[in-house]
Amino acid sequence: MTTWLVTGGAGYIGSHVAHALVASGRDVVVLDDFSHGLRRRVAPKTPIVKASVQDPHAVAIALRDYNCTGVIHLAAIKAAGESVELPLTYYRQNIDGVISVLEAMQTEGVTNFVYSSSAAVYGTPEVNPVVEDAALHPESPYGETKVVGEWASAASGAAWGLRWAAMRYFNVAGAGADELGDNSVNNLIPMVFQAMEAGDRPRIFGDDYPTPDGSCIRDYIHVSDLADAHVAAAAALEEGRVVGPINVGRGEGSSVREVMDMVSEVLGRDIAPEVVGRRAGDPAATWASTERIERELGWYAGHDLRDMVASAWSAWQASTD
Repeated sequence: MTTWLVTGGAGYIGSHVAHALVASGRDVVVLDDFSHGLRRRVAPKTPIVKASVQDPHAVAIALRDYNCTGVIHLAAIKAAGESVELPLTYYRQNIDGVISVLEAMQTEGVTNFVYSSSAAVYGTPEVNPVVEDAALHPESPYGETKVVGEWASAASGAAWGLRWAAMRYFNVAGAGADELGDNSVNNLIPMVFQAMEAGDRPRIFGDDYPTPDGSCIRDYIHVSDLADAHVAAAAALEEGRVVGPINVGRGEGSSVREVMDMVSEVLGRDIAPEVVGRRAGDPAATWASTERIERELGWYAGHDLRDMVASAWSAWQASTD
């Protein structure tokens, strides 16, 4: 029996990953400081360790006490725009966090590591779909911290035999259950719901990009598909393989306007988005090549944009009841 420590396992993505691991027959321990996580997201009977990932001693104790055989590291702060304003906060939290976790793993002899990376490592890609060996040009301190985390993983692999996977996921949306919904308003779909709740018109930042409808194009991935990808990566590491960096997306893009249209369709009313000026640093289009993850992990995205919007809306309504 394998046991995985999931850091940030009470967060939006982390809770989905933890539930998917349990469903796969693995044991799970959640480590979270609850600065953003919610206890109600953690499955019943799942052990919880309240601690910071910046404390390598606490992480090591958790690994030892629960005989953990691997770590999925999701505990980080992730708002790219905020990271530009608070770079030192992001460097301290995200870089110290991954180093502390890796130190604890080395101390305890735990060699399976799934790292939550991001498409932010690419910045504005020169070519779409973007492949894993594309140049890394992060455009925010957040993206830079994810690059450093990948470097630390690779260096640990060379130095002491860490088997690792870095999940470079794109724009995560949806909910696997109403109680696991996204309560962050840094992501597009919750931002739309929040604007509607406040009586405001959702905003499209720029409609003059070189795309078919003028709005930015992104690759949206359902959080349940993303969680399954983490399980597939964990299984590969358990087999003794090193996965390295790997994209997690649907392999196709949807424009911001298409997302807004889908929200209108799901809700059955026109949400009438407002076009405003561009945001600095928004690339016109980016979406993933998924050939590697399909080939190496046998993983394919199973949910479409409608699934994401409908499940996100159901969870949003449940959270405001």
